[in-house]
Amino acid sequence: MPVTTPPMEIDLDAVRAARVLGRGAMGTVFLVGDGGGGGEPYALKVFDKRSPAARAAAGADAARRARWEVSVLSRLAHPHLPSLLGCAETPDLLAWALPYCPGGDLNELRHAQPDRVFSPAAIRFYVAEVVSALAELHAAGIAYRDLKPENVLLRADGHVTLTDFDLSRLLPPRSPSASTSTSSSCSATSSPPPQVPSHGRAQYHHLKRIFKRSESAVTASTSGQEEEPRNLAWYLNRSVDGGVDQVKKAKSARVSPMDRGKKLSSLCAAAAGERSFSFVGTEEYVAPEVVRGDGHEFAVDWWALGVLVYEMSHGRTPFRGRNRKETFRNVLLREPEFSADARRRWPELTELISRLLEKDPSRRLGSAGGADEVRAHPFFVGVAWDLLGEVSRPPYIPPPADDIVSCEGFSVVEYFNKLHQPPPSPAEHSPEEEHLPEF
Repeated sequence: MPVTTPPMEIDLDAVRAARVLGRGAMGTVFLVGDGGGGGEPYALKVFDKRSPAARAAAGADAARRARWEVSVLSRLAHPHLPSLLGCAETPDLLAWALPYCPGGDLNELRHAQPDRVFSPAAIRFYVAEVVSALAELHAAGIAYRDLKPENVLLRADGHVTLTDFDLSRLLPPRSPSASTSTSSSCSATSSPPPQVPSHGRAQYHHLKRIFKRSESAVTASTSGQEEEPRNLAWYLNRSVDGGVDQVKKAKSARVSPMDRGKKLSSLCAAAAGERSFSFVGTEEYVAPEVVRGDGHEFAVDWWALGVLVYEMSHGRTPFRGRNRKETFRNVLLREPEFSADARRRWPELTELISRLLEKDPSRRLGSAGGADEVRAHPFFVGVAWDLLGEVSRPPYIPPPADDIVSCEGFSVVEYFNKLHQPPPSPAEHSPEEEHLPEF
């Protein structure tokens, strides 16, 4: 993956946002205008270090994940992956700027379709671009681990880009020489590879806890050592391409909506052949090997792609149960269901889904041959892979962005400062008192 130009510094005190685009575990996302400079509006993602969640144990993990995401974004250079436009860090805030995608996400677009499903032609278009993005990530040794419709955004031109890389993980890159070329880079580190848990008692208790406590996320433990939080510059200066620099990645989990902080593991351990044992992802998209605690590699992304394709074509995910326990049991035991009509009308599509949702990761489409194996599936016949952005017309072009980005807006720094102001006493409160901006 090519190294991009270092991002520009952002003066947070000067940033004025038009509105809030969303809020999540990794902070608040704002739509920011160009400040009258004639440039494009952008999305600013801000992690508030002062929030109650950030001060808890899980918050320290979230801060590391935020810095990790910035580090990954600073290396991305691909049509279907976001580029880091700029970043800033203050004692209270960590912020990074990304291109604004005015078309929303695939989940919103699916709900706007007749019967809330996409046509096979639209599925082919969007999924081909997602495959292209995953291929680029895997070639760089990055397992995405958070593929879902909400994380597939639509740009102004109708093409897609992935978002949210805080759960991504460095693994040995997908290349024929990966197993022979990475061992030398590990000689410089003193951290041993994480211990692989046995598949006897440890796995039994792992599954027992999952099915007994539906409100918690469970992971197999590792021997990685905890690292003190680093500043943003340290993360931006680390290599994520398998070089000798050591990178620590939080063993974080987002089995929505729960987070938990665990110990970190090293890049060199991964390069030596480590599989991840983190319990990560959104529960309806989690692969069987993650639920079992077997350890996982890039194949988890191809499983998630299968769930994505099924949801795009059926209007629901294939393994959703009445609760988390039932969902995980379905992931482990149930096969995806197809109507006889679907098998007859779209045999290539249903066969693609079945191959991607193979419960044995070693037999899953893409596990042995990577993205090339997925591209070669009959469903993608006719796709010009090298010209996706040039010759393919998107099924949907978002309307032009409204004029709200040209308004005066509000100060992002002041927005967070007001959140932390103590509530006024009844005697001090007055109707004229200034409040946070309303959206």
